[in-house]
Amino acid sequence: VRAQKGDRRRIVAMGGGGFSAPPGDPALDLYVLQVARAPHPRICLLPTAGGDAEDQIRRFYSAFRHLPCEPTHVSLFRLGSDRVDLRDVLLSQDVLYVGGGSLLNLLAVWRAHGADRLLREAWEQGIVLCGISAGSMCWFEAGLTTSFGEPRPVRALGFLPGSNSVHHDSEHERRPCYHQAIRAESVPPGYAVDDGAGLLFAGTELVEAVSARPGAGAYWVEEIDGEALETPIEMVALPGREELQPPTPLSITELREARALRLSRGDARRGHR
Repeated sequence: VRAQKGDRRRIVAMGGGGFSAPPGDPALDLYVLQVARAPHPRICLLPTAGGDAEDQIRRFYSAFRHLPCEPTHVSLFRLGSDRVDLRDVLLSQDVLYVGGGSLLNLLAVWRAHGADRLLREAWEQGIVLCGISAGSMCWFEAGLTTSFGEPRPVRALGFLPGSNSVHHDSEHERRPCYHQAIRAESVPPGYAVDDGAGLLFAGTELVEAVSARPGAGAYWVEEIDGEALETPIEMVALPGREELQPPTPLSITELREARALRLSRGDARRGHR
């Protein structure tokens, strides 16, 4: 990655989809692994936002057990019975993948366990942070939570500047709520991401936007003359599902080489401000 040379911090923020929503987006799952630096990455799911739902955990293992990685998970709701040293587990991974659910609940539980501080430490150490839905919005200054019903702004961890809205193409009430929040300055300008799309940040700078579904995109949204305007971000198309089925243990080295070739064709698009 050319942007912020020497900055090893990486975040992949996805709108929705990935392994958790059938039929899934295997290209996004592979993309997350290729961002990691290890040849056989250790990847840990944090399903906190979904209440550590068993279905989400099963889908995670079903998707990643076929890939060249070592999957595991941590259930914060079950630490009373499944005791682990949270610091040791989180900081020993190559990728920390945060599942979807309630952003409000996610932040509350993380702060109660000190996971927010550990995740910042992981990020500073170069462990890849990623996630879908609430697991995407949590890294920014602000996002939208549906914990109250209609989407409302909520302050998040602030690792990345700006705000983030997800499911931009599938949850029809979210788009106008995000626009209104930006116009009212309830949240700062930021990124809106469709299901099946993802944004890669090196440090705090956007360096690549990828799409695993036809038409899935991402946008920079800001207030101009009282209106919330969307500027499309240039997307890189990932392989389609038909190219990745049946699932095979693809070479992470080959995936990294393909991605390096894409970036060598021109500077990756950065934040549209």
